[in-house]
Amino acid sequence: MVTIPTLARASLPLLSTDQMREVDRLMIETYGILLVQMMENAGRNLADMAQRLLEEEVGDRPILVLAGRGANGGGGLAAARHLANRGAEVQVVTTHPPDAFAGVPAWQLQTLLAMGLSVIEAGDGWELPAADLLIDALIGYGLDGPPRGAAAALIRLANSHPAAILALDAPSGLDATSGLVHAPCIRAAATLTLALPKAGLMAAAKEVVGELYLADISVPPALYEALGIDLEPLFTRSRILRIV
Repeated sequence: MVTIPTLARASLPLLSTDQMREVDRLMIETYGILLVQMMENAGRNLADMAQRLLEEEVGDRPILVLAGRGANGGGGLAAARHLANRGAEVQVVTTHPPDAFAGVPAWQLQTLLAMGLSVIEAGDGWELPAADLLIDALIGYGLDGPPRGAAAALIRLANSHPAAILALDAPSGLDATSGLVHAPCIRAAATLTLALPKAGLMAAAKEVVGELYLADISVPPALYEALGIDLEPLFTRSRILRIV
């Protein structure tokens, strides 16, 4: 397996939730890099990370994707498609029914349904099926207070599942700015964060974040300059880097 290049934590600027929202806004409004493009980049990188965690062998491997209806969930749905295309046995569990999804996440979900993938809405008294890997795409950096409802129930089920958890951007239940760990909160074996690390990922304990990785979603260097962030190109060796 190819070794993932590393980056030192001390060399990286950290983003707050508000700064990440500004990055997303400028990507769309200034550079015309639409949410569907960012979501596709996130999903492909998440699928690549899942494949690495499974030692490159995803053919016929059962993988469970837990998806909310926001942008984080859309990234998880895009990853589900990529993994299914690579031969994995992907099942998707959503926090809401398909008709509650809107915008780009709804497009991602409809593609999975057209492909015939198993998509199940979480329900009371339901248990997660067996899997070799769980992907947490429930909430991400947009968390606003403790997880509630189906998202909270799925977090608890995921933490009690024997498979390792790969979180997208931030473990669901973690405040991405302060590092506050809400109850419940995903206990990830690995987290793949996007663009730049969120400050809360560095403040949180390793048993929440796990191994931390950073993925490229094609943020133009000039965008960071406009935000006063001095940053050399990060992804010269790989689209995914390990933060140590």
